[in-house]
Amino acid sequence: MSRDVSRLDLFIDRMVSQRACLDFAIAETAAMTGPVFELGLGNGRTYHHMKTHIKGRDTYVFERAVASHPDSTPPEEMLILGDVRETLPASVERFGPTASLIHADLGGHNREKNDVFARLVSPLIEPLLAPDGLMVSSDRMYFETLSELPLPPGAVEGRCFIYRR
Repeated sequence: MSRDVSRLDLFIDRMVSQRACLDFAIAETAAMTGPVFELGLGNGRTYHHMKTHIKGRDTYVFERAVASHPDSTPPEEMLILGDVRETLPASVERFGPTASLIHADLGGHNREKNDVFARLVSPLIEPLLAPDGLMVSSDRMYFETLSELPLPPGAVEGRCFIYRR
């Protein structure tokens, strides 16, 4: 972290970028019919944002344990509980490559650990994304068949990433 950038500035950059990238991905996938996946619920802000702006597509949440705000908690039948290292491979059998949009905010505050985890989960996420589907992530991912897209206006470089199958 640079001396010139405060943790508050980094947080604001991440939130602004997340919204810009999600709004872009929502618009780009609006004509698609496949489900939406939220990987990591946390407080539920991005889940709530997607549910507010995406109509006509199921939104499934992958989470270890639910601790979200009550207004941002998905119904039980839309929750896939457990470690994503296990629930993502099991979901390939259930869904196949049908997800129109996948959003992941799985990392913590340690960039090195986040990168190791991103390398581990990237091949687990990749088979779930439909052709022309988009993946939005707070961390750089490592995909073999997805292409990284330029960020939309308003997003800060390095704070969010978008990939397309």
